[in-house]
Amino acid sequence: MVLLAAAVCTRAGRAIVARQFVEVPRARAEGLLAAFPRLLGSGPGASTRQHTFVETDSVRYVYQPLEKLYVVLLTTKNSNILEDLETLRLFSRVVPEYCKVLEEGEIAERCFDLIFAFDEIVALGYRESVSLAQIRTFTDMDSHEEKVFKAVRETQEREAKAEMRKKAKELQLARREAERLGKKPPGYGNYGSSLGTTGQGIASSAPAILTDMAETERPKMLSASSRSTGRAMKLGNRGKEVDSFVEKLVSEGVSVAEESGRRRGVGGETIAPVVPATHMDSVHLRVEEKLSVQCGRDGGLLSLELAGLVSLHLNDEKFGKIQVMVANGDRKGAQLQTHPNVDRKLFTSSGVLTLKHTDKSFPLHTDVGLLKWRLQSNDQSLLPITINCWPSENAPGCDVNIEYELQERDLELRDVSVCIPLPSGAGVPVIAEVDGEYRHDARRGQLEWLLPLVDNRARSGSLEFSVASGCSTDFFPITVSFSSTQILCNIGVSSVCLVDSGAPVKFSSETSLSVDKYEIV
Repeated sequence: MVLLAAAVCTRAGRAIVARQFVEVPRARAEGLLAAFPRLLGSGPGASTRQHTFVETDSVRYVYQPLEKLYVVLLTTKNSNILEDLETLRLFSRVVPEYCKVLEEGEIAERCFDLIFAFDEIVALGYRESVSLAQIRTFTDMDSHEEKVFKAVRETQEREAKAEMRKKAKELQLARREAERLGKKPPGYGNYGSSLGTTGQGIASSAPAILTDMAETERPKMLSASSRSTGRAMKLGNRGKEVDSFVEKLVSEGVSVAEESGRRRGVGGETIAPVVPATHMDSVHLRVEEKLSVQCGRDGGLLSLELAGLVSLHLNDEKFGKIQVMVANGDRKGAQLQTHPNVDRKLFTSSGVLTLKHTDKSFPLHTDVGLLKWRLQSNDQSLLPITINCWPSENAPGCDVNIEYELQERDLELRDVSVCIPLPSGAGVPVIAEVDGEYRHDARRGQLEWLLPLVDNRARSGSLEFSVASGCSTDFFPITVSFSSTQILCNIGVSSVCLVDSGAPVKFSSETSLSVDKYEIV
C-alpha cells in the first residue's frame, strides 16, 4: 500500500491534524479533505455499513467515525484495501490513547503527540509493523541529550539569578555606606569617584550587572523595566536607580534579601554596615556553631542543642604539617571531640591540634574538621535571646504582643527574623508599635519581624499588632533566625606554627553562629 496522508477532521471536512507521508502539496491535501464530506453520499462504501471507504478517480478515502470527528486515510487506488482497513483501525486506536476526550479542542492541543505517533505507524507511505504498546514506548523514550541540555540550562539560570542577587546587594551596600559617610548616593557609573577605594571595587563590577546575566534573564528584566517606566534605565542616575533596580528584580519574582546595609538600632540610630571578610590566607581556620532550640509558648526551655566545629583549609602544600593551638575558655560544659586522625592525647594535655602521624600532611584545598563540640541543656540561661508571645483574644479578633530580650550582653546578633504565623483569612495585620521593621507575607500567611542588629544597646524590644480574626493558638509555632560573628562557647584558635621548626604561621580565621532551628511551639 501507499498511504498518502492521515488526518483527523470534522464532519465538514476541516482538518484538525493532518500528516502527509509522501510529497503531497498542502493545498492538494486540504482540497481532498474538503471534498470528503460531499463524497460520503456516493461511492461503493456509502450504500452499505460493511465498508468505510470512498473512491475517486485518483485516490481512495478510508475513514472511521470517532464521535463527531473522522479519522481519514488518503491512499492510492491500487493499495490493498485489507491493509488499509487494518492501518485505519490502528490510527483509530492511537487517537483516544493520546486524547482524553474526542473533541476538536483536545485534538488540537495534543496535535504534536498525535503526529509523532502517526510517524511511528507509517514511514514514507508504507505501514510499519508496530503495535499500540510499541508506539507508546517509542514516543515516551527519553533523550539523554535533552536531559543534559535542560540541566545545563537550569544551572545557567540559577547562576544568573544568584549573580543578580549579589549585584543588587552590592548596590544597596554601596548606597547605604555613602549615606552613612554623608556623601552623594552613587549611581551606576560613578562609584569610583563617590566611594574611594571601597567604591572602586564595586564600580568595576557594577556595569557587569547587565552583561553577566544569562541571555534568558536579560530580556525578561529589560522588558519589565520598559513596561513599568515606559523607558529604558539611564546609567549614571543617582541613588533612585538603585532602588528602582531592586524593585524590578522583585517584580520579576526574584527575592532580594534586605542586606544588613540598612542597619538601625531600636533607638533609631544608624549603624555602619558590616561587610564580611572574604580574604583567605594560605592557612584558613573556620570556627562555627549551629544552634537548635525549642521553647514552650507558655515559657520555659524544652530543648537546646549546640554543635560547634573547627575546620582547617589549606591552599599551600608547604603548610601541610602544622600545629593549631586552641584557646578553650568554655564554661558552659560543652563536650569536645577531636578528629580520629588528630593526636587526642596532645590536645588533652596542651590544647594542640596536629596529626597523629607526623610524616603525613593535612589535605589541600578542602575543609578538614579538626575539633567539634556539642552542648545539650535545658538551662534557659544559655539562650542567646528569648522571645515571649502574648496573644489575647479580643472579639472578633486578637491582639498580640511579642517581645525579645538579649541574654548575652556581649553578643551581637545580626539579621534577626521572627516569623509569626497568622490565622487564615485574617487579612493584613494592624501594627500598633514596632521596634525595628516588619513585613507581611500574604502568600505564606505570616508576619515577619525584622531586627537588623540586636546588641547591648538594643537589648530588648517589642511588637504589637492586631488581626481581625483567629484565636490565641493560631500564632504558633514562631520561628526565629539570626547570625553572629561570635559564638556561645568561648572556643577559638590562638596561634598556628610549623611542626618541624615551631615557626609561627600567618593564618586567617572566621567565626560564625547560625540557627539551625529555633521555634516557640
